[in-house]
This record gives sequence, structure tokens and C-alpha cells, in this order.
Amino acid sequence: MSSGRTEETRADRLADKHPFVLWAWGLLRLDFTGIAFAALFFCWSLTPSLLPRDWLFQGLIGGISAAIGYGVGTAIGWAVYRFVLATRAWWPLPRRYMQALKVAVVALAILAAMVMLVYAADWQRELSALMNAEGTTTTGYIRTGGLSMLVAAAIISMWRVLRDLGRLVSRYLIRWLRVPRQAALPLGFALVAILTYALVTGVLVKELYAFANYAFSSQNDTTRAGVVQPAAREKSGSPASLVSWDSLGFEGRNFVSRGLDAQQLSQANGAPAKEPIRVYAGLASAPTVDERMDLLVDELERTGAFERKVLVIIPTTGTGWVNPTAAQAMELVHNGDSALVAAQYSYLPSWISFLADREKAAEAGKRLIDSVHERWLTKPPQTRPKLYVYGESLGVQSGEGAFDGLADIRNTVDGVLWVGPPNSNVLWRQLVSRRDPGSPEVEPVYSDGLVVRFADDAADIAKPPGPWWPPRVLYVQHPSDPVVWWSTDLIFERPDWLAEPPGDDRLPQMRWFPFVTFWQVSADLANAAGVPNGHGHNYGTTVLDGWVAIAAPDGWTTADTERVRATLVAIADTQGPEK
Repeated sequence: MSSGRTEETRADRLADKHPFVLWAWGLLRLDFTGIAFAALFFCWSLTPSLLPRDWLFQGLIGGISAAIGYGVGTAIGWAVYRFVLATRAWWPLPRRYMQALKVAVVALAILAAMVMLVYAADWQRELSALMNAEGTTTTGYIRTGGLSMLVAAAIISMWRVLRDLGRLVSRYLIRWLRVPRQAALPLGFALVAILTYALVTGVLVKELYAFANYAFSSQNDTTRAGVVQPAAREKSGSPASLVSWDSLGFEGRNFVSRGLDAQQLSQANGAPAKEPIRVYAGLASAPTVDERMDLLVDELERTGAFERKVLVIIPTTGTGWVNPTAAQAMELVHNGDSALVAAQYSYLPSWISFLADREKAAEAGKRLIDSVHERWLTKPPQTRPKLYVYGESLGVQSGEGAFDGLADIRNTVDGVLWVGPPNSNVLWRQLVSRRDPGSPEVEPVYSDGLVVRFADDAADIAKPPGPWWPPRVLYVQHPSDPVVWWSTDLIFERPDWLAEPPGDDRLPQMRWFPFVTFWQVSADLANAAGVPNGHGHNYGTTVLDGWVAIAAPDGWTTADTERVRATLVAIADTQGPEK
């Protein structure tokens, strides 16, 4: 007891002379139960996730996880002390035992972290090999530990600053408003929490969103090197177009100027081709959504799109991006007897639009599909084109927003191809949750595959082997795509796909841990498309297989598919990636 009073006296003297130093030291001083749980959560974070992670991403995730673990540990430690140890005569233990226990906790935490870092490097190499990507080194991965410590320390210090602010507010409540001491502390914390939440969501997020919108709207005015205004009247932005070249935006100009012309299609397919139609409207093409939709359907009329064999509506991602491989595949398969139509609805890239503009994306998709469909219905049924919908990533969410359900899709269009659907999509989740008993979440089968199918690659499209009635609906999704599997539900709930056998490109060592798995998959989102074709959010030429399954012309053969695939690969090797 005397030792405790001596330490308290020294602390009081230090506080009197250097209060700021003592407060700053309090930000760094750690609870040893918290350290134990921080080490546990950090070790959990080192287990493999969906995609390979370099030391930098792992360091951020490890630090966040360790900070969460520290908070959990301190809460548990406080509860154990409050309700168990405080009433025990033998607690606290003699000082030498307490010091030995603290040293043991720190030593075991460091040892466990180092051992797990070695295992983690092995898992990362194994996962990289599974995806034909370059792996990491063990020595390089050790840097993760140091970065995680810095990240965790920053988060814990931030929390303690907020805690001290809460205490300060409570003291003022007692002094100025005569609030009872028992109520002042929780009220002070509540006021700080509310103020912090309001500041972050109402000011910080709003300003960041406005800055992002400004930054990406500036990029929208630029043009990619090598992109030139099309001369063919079948393209929006051409001299004959109702839509000006300058108004199309960055992604719109890419879309209308790229692709093969009729001569190149004829050479690739060995048969005379038509000049493919590409229609697009940017945010600057007309002042309002209604005017942009009117402009689009007028462009479809001008180019003769309603006289082609197929008309494909493409709800876009946030910036208006259209997958060039998908667009070229559609035109190659139909030898140019096609029309593609898309529109921009935001300046923001997909990941920001996903967080801030999901309702806007769904509304944009509905307006686009409804506008084209209404004009399409006015054409003679015997001559109007087949009507299809294609979407990728946030474009899937945008496209789904146009329909009330599966029956509405079948009554509206002649087929749908959706690639890399976000986990938050309502229709996708309904279909997956109602999958046939015995089919796994990562490869669901819905109603024996009679109308809707889910596939990882070309071989999966043919499963199950029974009939597939038109109009067909196909979701293409990878077991390793974090866009498909990311959800806030991961914080507290283990999903079926982590309780079932893994897909072809996911390590069986991946496990679900509360909080930790959510941050792991969140980090995977940042590199979702940065892996080789056929993995993560990089679907490569699998979109060709999906398109052939949905809308292949009569007499189409496997040899035709491989011929088109070779052309797409050659184009990609020549032009390079666009996203």
C-alpha cells in the first residue's frame, strides 16, 4: 500500500510541475490486458484474406485490428476487475509478481507477433502463387509489425484524447450547471461523441466529398493520350452527332473513340461487318437528367440503333467507365451489327460512388434503362433489335435498380450479363439467400439454373447441365473478388462463404474473426483489380464467355469464341489497360 501512495505522490508532483507532459505520457501508457488482446487481434489480422497484401496494406489493417483488440481487452480487463478481482483479498498481487506478469505479457505478445509474421509471409506467397502474382519475402514482411504498432498507437492516442475531452466537459457540467457527478461523466462522453460524429459526418465527410467531386470533375475535362474524335456518324461525339465531343467527359470520349471499326471487324471475323454504333451522354451533354435521356434516345434514332440486331444498355460505374473488353467482345461477336448505349451520372470513381452515391447509381440505371426501353417499345416487334443489359461492378447495382425483381427483368429485356456484383445489391442478395439447398454461397444455384446462373469462369456457366430458359440472366463472380463479398455484416457475423469449402482461388486457411475480417476484406477492395486476369475484380475475357452464353448468334461455335478471345487479347496487349 505504501508503494502505491509513493507512486501516487510522485505522479501528483509531476502533474503539478508538468501537467502537459503527464497528459502526453498518459496517451502512450498502455493497459496490459489491452496489450494481450491487441496482440491476439493483430495475429488474427495476419491470417490470409481474399487477395495478396503487401506489407503496407497489412500494416494498416494490423494496426487497426490491434487498436480494436486493445479496446476490447481494456473493456474486459475493467469488467473482470470491477466484478471479480476488486472483492478479492489477494488482489493486487505483490509488486514483483505484477511486474513479472507484465513483462511476460509483453514478451509473449512480441513473440506471437513475430511467429505469425513468418507464417503470414508464407501464406501471402502461397496466395500469390495461386493467382500467378509475385509474392513477398519474409524479411520484407517483417516491416508490417513496426507499421502496425505506429497505426495502433495513433488510434489509441486519438481515443484517449476524446476520452479526456469527455472528462473535461463533465467537469464543466459539474461546475457550471451543477449536474450531479454520477450523471456528468456519461453526459460529457455522450456530448463529445455526438459532436465528433456530427463533425465527421456533417463536416469532414461533406468537405471530402466536395473536394473529391471537384478533383474528379477536373479530370473529366481531360482526354486520354491517343484518344481522338471519331469521324464515323455511328458514334456520339462525331461531327454528325447530336452530342458534342467536348461534353462527353473523360470516360465518354474513351468509350466512343475506342473499339474496332467495320474494316477491322471484317478482318478479325473473316466476314463483311457493319460499323458498330456507340451512343453516350456525359454530364455536360445536357443540363438535366431528362434532357440527357432525351438526347440519348434521339442519338439512338439518328444512328439507326433500333435497326441493328442487338441493342445493349450499359449502366456505368461512377465516372461513366465502360469496360473496353466487354464492349469490344459484344461488337466482335455480332460483327458490328450492334448498338451500345451508356451515360455518365457522376464525376466520382466507383469506390467513392459506392460509399456516397449508391442511391444515385440505382436511379441513374433506372432512368437509362426505362428511357431506352420506352423508345424501343415503339418499334415494330418483328424488326426491333434484341434488348440486353450489361453491367460491371457498380454498374450492376445501377442496372439492378431499374427492375422490381426477376420477373420484371424477364418481361423487359432479352438477357442480362452482370459482372462482379457488389454484395449490397438487393436482387443479388435475394437470389443468393434463396439458393437451392446444398449449393454453396460462393457458387450458388438458383432454381436449378433454369433462369438465373452464377459462374466463376466459362466452365461454370454450363452448370448445372440442365435447361436454361431465355431470357437468360447471368452473374459472373470470382470467389476472390472483395467487391462481391465485402459487407459490414463481416464485423460481427461469419458469412456462409467462410464457413463452406473455399472457391478455386481462395486459401482454405482464411478464417472469420470479428472486426478483423471486415478490415481485411476492406483492404482487399483497394487492390481488387490489381491482380491477374481471372482473380479478384479482374474478369479479363470471361465477359466474352458470359456474353456468348447470353446472346450468341445462331450457329456460334467454340472456335468462334476462341477466335474472338485471341483478338481481345491482342487488343489488350496493344492498347494496355484502361482502368
